[in-house]
Amino acid sequence: MVFDLRRALLSKEEKESARLMDFEFRQRARSFRLIANALDLPGDELVRQIALSGDEAILDRLAVDHGLVRAAIGETYARCRAEAHRQLVEELGDPTPHRLG
Repeated sequence: MVFDLRRALLSKEEKESARLMDFEFRQRARSFRLIANALDLPGDELVRQIALSGDEAILDRLAVDHGLVRAAIGETYARCRAEAHRQLVEELGDPTPHRLG
């Protein structure tokens, strides 16, 4: 039996990609839930929008719908995203890809 390095690398790439995409999705969802809490908005409603729009579009819509300054929402988003990342690293571990070897 011969070790197939190509197959091992492809398998690693697939697993790492899935893990990183999962982390990114969780970070996005948690970021918008934290923004909803910061703005006293329903979190579920805002989180549902991540399936329909990009982050910038959601933030633009928040500014228009709630009469908020877009720059202030951007700052809140940055803080919430950093906090979401910190929480997820604490819960799931560092998302940095695992090196071979």
